[in-house]
Amino acid sequence: MAVGAWAAAPQPQPFLPNQFAGWRIEGAPRMSDDAAVADPAYAAVLKEYGFSELESATYTRPDRKLSLKAARFNDTTGAYGAFTFYKTEGMEAEKIGDLAASAGAKVLFYRGNILVEAAFDRVTAMSAAELRELAGALPQPAADKGKLPTLPTYLPRPGYVKHSAKYVAGPAGFSNIHPPFPADVVEFQRSAELVLGRYSTSNGAATMVLIAYPTPQIAGDRLRAIESWMKANSCSAAAGATDSACDFFGKRSGPIVAVVTGSVSESEAQSLLAAISYDADVTWNEATSLRKKDNIGNLIIAAFMLIGILLLILLAVGFAFGGLRMLVQRFFPNRNVEIIRLNLPR
Repeated sequence: MAVGAWAAAPQPQPFLPNQFAGWRIEGAPRMSDDAAVADPAYAAVLKEYGFSELESATYTRPDRKLSLKAARFNDTTGAYGAFTFYKTEGMEAEKIGDLAASAGAKVLFYRGNILVEAAFDRVTAMSAAELRELAGALPQPAADKGKLPTLPTYLPRPGYVKHSAKYVAGPAGFSNIHPPFPADVVEFQRSAELVLGRYSTSNGAATMVLIAYPTPQIAGDRLRAIESWMKANSCSAAAGATDSACDFFGKRSGPIVAVVTGSVSESEAQSLLAAISYDADVTWNEATSLRKKDNIGNLIIAAFMLIGILLLILLAVGFAFGGLRMLVQRFFPNRNVEIIRLNLPR
């Protein structure tokens, strides 16, 4: 029975193309739905991002070799989060897929809900173009699973260290990005999402953490908890802090908690915090333009048209009634067709 159940269970289906840009797949691709196979060190992190399946394959062309590892996630948010988790500050930005970064012969990019790591035997001038063709051949998620998180867009640009943003959705990912406070203070079980970015300041390096909660009330409660923890632990090395200074500045904007720590002056920290301003995204389903039926001029014109139509109908009925009486008198002169009158007293 166990063997029959295993055979009946759906097996992961390959999603990498058999060939692209002159590269041909060599042998059968290796499939797995186990996050530990994809990355033994960060299996828990991949699960938080919604890891679904892994496909790895080797592609060849004359005297060339390319190794691909592609991880598919439940939605685009998961692929984006995994991309930010694995990219490093020393990488170079590339125009491949939705976002891409490279370091030597390795290229990391995501397209839709698929994260791809490509390892060339050697990089050529056409390597990026070849991977762009690969990205175009990858299957795309459904429309309801293709939305990106908006929280990373709130990170201020001035002083931002390139490729330092890390988007996480759980305690495992947060604990592996060198945070200034522990995950239990964040309380991810309250549907929190978080992005961390590094900044270069006049005093050294600083860290900004943005945490989005479902409601402003939860955000206010968590900001007070973070402030209490920071004051109690004083950014000590034993608490896991990595910044050389223990300055702390916090702010709440709507349901977003913003925290700045590290080697940063008060003016620079307040400048970073001032850039965080939550904008509510309100959907208005009613019409926002003036329609014909909402125009008072059209209403007046329609009223006059109705009056004209009623007058024409009355005239037609009057002529029909009078003509009928004339025809009856002509062809039936002895028939009384007079109108009955009621001589009521005034």
